[in-house]
Amino acid sequence: MRAGIWQSDGAGLMAAERLARLEAAIAGQGLDVVLCPELFACGYHIGDDIARLAEPAEGPFAQAVQAMAARTGTAVLYGYAERDGDKVYNSAQLVGPDGPIAHHRKLVIPPGPETGRFAEGQGCAVFDFGGLRCAILICYDAEFPEGPRAAALAGAEVLFVPTALSDQWGNVSREVMPARGFENGFWLLYANHSGAENGLSYYGGSRIVGPVGQSVAVAGDGPELIAAQLDAAAVRAARARLPYLADREGLLARLSGAGA
Repeated sequence: MRAGIWQSDGAGLMAAERLARLEAAIAGQGLDVVLCPELFACGYHIGDDIARLAEPAEGPFAQAVQAMAARTGTAVLYGYAERDGDKVYNSAQLVGPDGPIAHHRKLVIPPGPETGRFAEGQGCAVFDFGGLRCAILICYDAEFPEGPRAAALAGAEVLFVPTALSDQWGNVSREVMPARGFENGFWLLYANHSGAENGLSYYGGSRIVGPVGQSVAVAGDGPELIAAQLDAAAVRAARARLPYLADREGLLARLSGAGA
């Protein structure tokens, strides 16, 4: 699977403008999938406009993404504010030429601008795409060791993480996400915004992390497309070399005293 990350500076842009910039960036790149940031469809730090701009999973933005995927041959995984009845979720979905492929609702709403605006999601589904088993978590979800570990135990070989990371938390991109890739032996794609939005400055620093925690591709602090080739063989090799997932049951048993 050839996968990319579009680190976008979309503050103040209409949805069509966001998509036009994305399409220009991925045109001719031969990507199977491109990952966009958290709440890419509407913007992250936009206050009460979140509720106004929220739309259903198969709403106008999803339909526009599907049309773009058909033109480019590239599936798009993007964050958006999802309207479902009287609830709004911080969601992400993968859309290809034939429509939606996978979906995730953010599990943990952190303190800050999201508080009181979103309902919490449930579960983390694993799905097949591009010959690999994949999962999605959103931003804060992946900062807990338990989230990526649950995805790995469910069979994920690739974890997609759209995020909205401010410049106060650059260590999450530099250190925490490589650790999550290393301790689970999978590919991890971390897509952030760039620039500033209504007083919030983004760190940028989107990265593609390999299964032994190596940063295969890293963005700077401006708009940028990065890409890498992902394969299952690297996952198998990493997990054979460091069998954390296989050995964890014995560790848990000994920690609990069950083996005494």
